[in-house]
Amino acid sequence: MNGIGDRFQQETKYYPDKMPAAGLGRHTRPEPYKQYPQKPKIELPAFDQAHPMSLDQTLRQRRSVREFKHKPISLSQLSYLLWASTGIQRTEHGYQFRTAPSAGALYPIETYIVSNNVQDLQSGLYHYAVRTHQLEQLSLGDFHRQIAAAALGQDMCATAGAVFVWSAVFERSKWKYGQRAYRYIYLDAGHIAENLALAAVSLGLGSCEVGALYDDQVNKIFDLDGTQESVICMAVVAAPGLSS
Repeated sequence: MNGIGDRFQQETKYYPDKMPAAGLGRHTRPEPYKQYPQKPKIELPAFDQAHPMSLDQTLRQRRSVREFKHKPISLSQLSYLLWASTGIQRTEHGYQFRTAPSAGALYPIETYIVSNNVQDLQSGLYHYAVRTHQLEQLSLGDFHRQIAAAALGQDMCATAGAVFVWSAVFERSKWKYGQRAYRYIYLDAGHIAENLALAAVSLGLGSCEVGALYDDQVNKIFDLDGTQESVICMAVVAAPGLSS
C-alpha cells in the first residue's frame, strides 16, 4: 500500500487522540459564491415539474443513458436541473442552504454548463450563479468536440443537450477541515450528481455521470487554474435514446 490513493486514505483518517486543533477565523473564510461580474447574465425561467412522480418511481427508473435523440432540452428543464442539483432550497438564520448536502454547509462545488443543444440558449460555456439562479455567459461557440475529447473521447458529451461540469474550490472546505476536506469534496460532488440524475428522470430526460476525463483539458476549456479550483466530475443530459 504505497500508492498515492492508499496514502491519502491512511493520512486523512481521524483518530480520537489526534484530532486537528479547533479554531476558525471567520475573517479568513473563503467567499462561498463564485461570480463573474463582467459577464453577461441569462435569466433562468421558472420551472414546473412536467412529470411528478414518487421517489420510489424515480429511483426505479434511474439508469445511465449514453445515447440520445437529436432533440433540444428546454431552458426551463435546464433551469430545474440546475436548481435541483445544487440550487438554494431555503434560508435559515440568514444562511442559504442548498438542495444537496455539503460538509459544514461550505459548498465547495461550482457548476459549469456546456450548452450543445438547449432551446433558447446559445451554444457555449456558462457558469451557474447559485445565489441569483442565473447563468453567466463565459464564451459562445461550439465546444462539443472539445468537451468530448477532454472526456477521453466519450461521444455522449458531444451529442448531449447539455454537459454539466463540476469543479471544486478547495479552500472553501480546507478552511475548516484541512486535508480531510478532500474526502468531503468528493462526497459533495456525488450528492449533487445524484440529485441531477433523479431530477432528469422526473423530467423524462436521460443522464450519465462522467468520471473519466483529462482534468487539465477540462480546466483549460473553462479557464480554471487546476490548483485552487479544478474539475471533479461531469454529467450529460438529453432526451434519451437507448439506455444501459
